[in-house]
Amino acid sequence: MPAHPEELILILDFGSQYTQLITRRIREAGVYSEIQPFNLPIEKIQALRPKGIILSGGPASVYESGAPKPDPRLFELGVPILGICYGLQLVVVQHGGKVKASNRREYGLATLHVTRESALFAGVREASNVWMSHGDAVTELPAGFEVLARTDNSPFAAVAHLDKQVFGVQFHPEVVHTEEGMQILKNFVFAVCGCQGLWTPKAFVENTVAEVRKAVGAGHAICALSGGVDSAVAAALVAKAIGDHLTCVFVDTGLLRKHEALQVERDFKTYFTARFVTVDAAELFLQRLAGVTDPEEKRRIIGNLFIEIFEEQAKKVPGGVDYLVQGTLYPDVIESVSTKGPSQTIKTHHNVGGLPERMNLKLIEPLRELFKDEVRRVGRELGLPDAILGRHPFPGPGLAVRILGEVTRERLELLQEVDAIFMEELHRHNWYDRIWQAFAVLLPVKTVGVMGDQRTYENVVGLRAVTSVDGMTADWARIPYDLLATISNRIINEVRGVNRVVYDISSKPPSTIEWE
Repeated sequence: MPAHPEELILILDFGSQYTQLITRRIREAGVYSEIQPFNLPIEKIQALRPKGIILSGGPASVYESGAPKPDPRLFELGVPILGICYGLQLVVVQHGGKVKASNRREYGLATLHVTRESALFAGVREASNVWMSHGDAVTELPAGFEVLARTDNSPFAAVAHLDKQVFGVQFHPEVVHTEEGMQILKNFVFAVCGCQGLWTPKAFVENTVAEVRKAVGAGHAICALSGGVDSAVAAALVAKAIGDHLTCVFVDTGLLRKHEALQVERDFKTYFTARFVTVDAAELFLQRLAGVTDPEEKRRIIGNLFIEIFEEQAKKVPGGVDYLVQGTLYPDVIESVSTKGPSQTIKTHHNVGGLPERMNLKLIEPLRELFKDEVRRVGRELGLPDAILGRHPFPGPGLAVRILGEVTRERLELLQEVDAIFMEELHRHNWYDRIWQAFAVLLPVKTVGVMGDQRTYENVVGLRAVTSVDGMTADWARIPYDLLATISNRIINEVRGVNRVVYDISSKPPSTIEWE
């Protein structure tokens, strides 16, 4: 149930690894943008009323049989269009120009020379670095098109049909390596498309609250509150719209961080006014997980048990329940749907394990348009404190998928102690807020050690800390060696059963952030 934006830049996805970056850059400029599949029916495009359309890059060659192409009527809508890389080549071919395999492929930095004044390059330096990634090249421009910029290897690095307001660039303005990329995108959005920059946290809150209030009416909603950023902001938004017609249920699975259940309950009672229910189900979750080692089986068991508890609580809500609030984010939507472009589905997200079908509830997903950093900005607009908004992401199954192997009370308590030391030291040395996500993993192996002249054979724990903007890509955090040494020494000295600590230095991709 997204808030309908007043301004939209529509991005048609042809499979580029950079498509999400285009979306982010446009939103950073204060204009709402969203990704849709390249073959979105023309009627649906018209219904969206975009102020402008961007054709993304992609791995295909436009001259190959079966290459993805949009409906030709797209260029007859009278809406400004910007083609990027493959998008440029589509613009050229669909207007009668020619594209062929280049004798010299171009990957990496190149120097762009602006050769003609235009709205697209207003305020852009005559020469600047741009990021190239293509093996095909335009060899002949269609009638009515002219060159706006070139590189040494690409005489048609930027082209346009100025009367039709159709533009194309062979480089990628959305990546940080393109020095003037943000200026070029802003020029397209504001100077060419006429946008005003109405996509703000305040506007989002106002629109979403109005839409939720209209949709729910006199009905009641229930929200599974995990204590994380997403569910907290979703709950705050819906509570602002329907007040005491919202009931938030917090299930203490026992798989949370040390003292986290108490912290969630304290924070909610301090900053929220909606009805709040806590369910202590720690013993039940441990019983169901006994003997289970496969991570997918852990997820299935946890999800099913969560459904059972949630169904039971929904029956107790005064007035009955009509709606389910979920904290689904835009990356969840993108990763779960392969139809955005000719690319593979990365993973499937099930925020609450199929509750809508099982419980016959209508979904409210007020954050499904937003990236994580945008969610935090909306949370600040709603008055939520940094203590809630600054929390690192935490998996739905909790520590069950950070304990590799069987989940037992002993292993759970061990990992909670390790994790608590890790978080405490990150906070103490002002590193917590510099990191996107940090956590400890209990490995299913033991190693030999020596403590007080005695041989030990105990557990290994892995520490993981990454930097990121939205979690879609991530790099391992360069925590100072001295701090890592302090953390390691504390863990080994204070947590009985651990004699070795390792640090994960893999990035995403190829690794994921979580281990399971």
